[in-house]
Amino acid sequence: MQRNSKNKLFQSSMTKEALKQSFIKLSPAKMFRNPVMFTVWMGTFVMAVVCIWIATGEQSQGSFTYNLVVTTVLFFTLLFANFAEAIAEARGKAQADSLRKTREETPAKWIQTIGEMYMDEIKIVPSSQLKKGDIFLCETGDIIPSDGEIIEGLATIDESAITGESAPVIREAGGDKSSVTGGTKVLSDKIKVVVTTEAGESFLDKMIALVEGASRQKTPNEIALTILLAGFTLVFIIVTTTLKPFGDYAQTPITISAFISLFVCLIPTTIGGLLSAIGIAGMDRALRANVITKSGKAVETAGDIDVLLLDKTGTITIGNRKATNFYPANTVDENHFIKSVVLSSMADDTPEGKSIIELAGIKPSAYPVHSPRYIKFTAETRSSGIDFENTRIRKGASDAIRKLIEKAGNSFPVDTADKVNMISSNGGTPLVVCENENVLGVIELQDIIKPGIRERFERLRKMGIKTVMVTGDNPLTAKFIADKAGVDDFIAEAKPEDKMNYIRKEQNEGRLVAMIGDGTNDAPALAQADVGVAMNSGTQAAKEAGNMVDLDNDPTKLIEVVEIGKQLLMTRGTLTTFSIANDVAKYFAIVPALFIASIPALQGLNIMKLHSPETAILSAVIFNAIIIPLLIPLALKGVAYKPIGASALLRRNLLIYGLGGVIVPFIGIKIIDILVTQFI
Repeated sequence: MQRNSKNKLFQSSMTKEALKQSFIKLSPAKMFRNPVMFTVWMGTFVMAVVCIWIATGEQSQGSFTYNLVVTTVLFFTLLFANFAEAIAEARGKAQADSLRKTREETPAKWIQTIGEMYMDEIKIVPSSQLKKGDIFLCETGDIIPSDGEIIEGLATIDESAITGESAPVIREAGGDKSSVTGGTKVLSDKIKVVVTTEAGESFLDKMIALVEGASRQKTPNEIALTILLAGFTLVFIIVTTTLKPFGDYAQTPITISAFISLFVCLIPTTIGGLLSAIGIAGMDRALRANVITKSGKAVETAGDIDVLLLDKTGTITIGNRKATNFYPANTVDENHFIKSVVLSSMADDTPEGKSIIELAGIKPSAYPVHSPRYIKFTAETRSSGIDFENTRIRKGASDAIRKLIEKAGNSFPVDTADKVNMISSNGGTPLVVCENENVLGVIELQDIIKPGIRERFERLRKMGIKTVMVTGDNPLTAKFIADKAGVDDFIAEAKPEDKMNYIRKEQNEGRLVAMIGDGTNDAPALAQADVGVAMNSGTQAAKEAGNMVDLDNDPTKLIEVVEIGKQLLMTRGTLTTFSIANDVAKYFAIVPALFIASIPALQGLNIMKLHSPETAILSAVIFNAIIIPLLIPLALKGVAYKPIGASALLRRNLLIYGLGGVIVPFIGIKIIDILVTQFI
């Protein structure tokens, strides 16, 4: 899914398919979904009947040639509107085809299980036979057969088939970078993976369904606009029909072709023909930014986001914090401290835990223990460790360890508290180690703020979006990182429910909230947020909970998503403004021309000086048809977004598309009238 291969708006293969679909979409059942264009379809049908009527000898409806031309132009209006939607769909289907190649049947090395035990025997089965909960093995050169979570091992993965990026990534058991996607390739090492999806429900399957539009539904904004356009259509039906008694009173016969032409030109056919294409193109632009959106509503909502929550580790900072220093307490032997540090990290599969053992330079096997019981890290205890014989070793956040030892009646050493404050003030993360509720010392973890992150947050600020950093670090560390990164606010020592409570608080105050996360503990907050963006490298739970997935694992990608959302809303708004403004010019083209002969005073309204009623009607209908394909590139690419404020954007769009929507038809209809006059 390489981005650079899909930049052309109109590729020959897509255009051919779109032209074919333009005729298929003429089916009444398909046209009925778009009220505006369905009325044009009925008008075209009536004109076809009128042409047959004239061919049988009817004289009152004008010449057969004139009516046939009007019918043909109306028919092409339908085709152009269908083509706009079809070309947008074709671009999505082209991407679906490239994804489908990635999802080809793949042999899987299935590890058979009996109870909770893995058998040594490996059976080769097709990937389609894998079920949720199955375990498979992947080695160097293997294609990963299904979505899953690594439960054992570490490997370098080529995800270019999914992300379009050639740089390999590392996935490993434990932590939040354990998720793998079917269709990607193992470049080195060996991993065991548990399947997390049923056949046909994989990440790729869902991507294909989304980009093909199979699961695309109209957004609330799109539904509301459709209702508005249907209302306009109803109003103009009434306006057009009232011209009949007015014409009879003025003794001016009005032909059926004139009635239908006036009606088609007055209803908002331009936006009616482009509305669906705009929505599809919005999701397509998100996909080209390597963001999978589960609905068009998510893209629209992103354009109105007020608050953004994002994790510190792996988002604002590089992630994978590493141990950089050991600080034993004043009365503790350094060797004993290091031994305790290693033992407390024996069952810690996180990158931080592995870096602690690496810094110690001693393998855990150097310290054999009898019947160990490992204590896993949890968000509640914020500590982990090991119990063996009569020894209890814990490693965790300073406040968690302080509560533990003070509960046992022991005191927290002053020198250790000073070290904790020093590390936190320098942006590091202190981990305190204790044995039998007595402090042994402090481990310093350090992370690096991502380059350019401050500038990106400044862009979000200009868009009116408040950034909030969420971290489990203590307030000192959190403040240091927040100030350095340039975020507006932070939540320190955050537990999963803290994220949920903050999101609910903002939503209750009427704000739209976006959340970026990659871990299982982020899933509830991602589900609660109005826009939940999950990292593709994150856990399956996070990807299921969010309504967007960032394939590039770039947490600041939300800037692009917000711009795409704003661009979608602006494009829809500006083309609606342009379409309605068009009606003014077309009204002044047709109505004065109809009554000039019987009411000479209307000559003053014929400001375009059109040649005759027939050329005026033809010119307006032709302009009404050709403006749709001329605006297709704008509908697909979107109106350029600049962070200049809502009021400034409104003034600019009214000036360009409102005033332009009035002026352009006057010029276009006059030029067409001059050309049409040459053939009449």
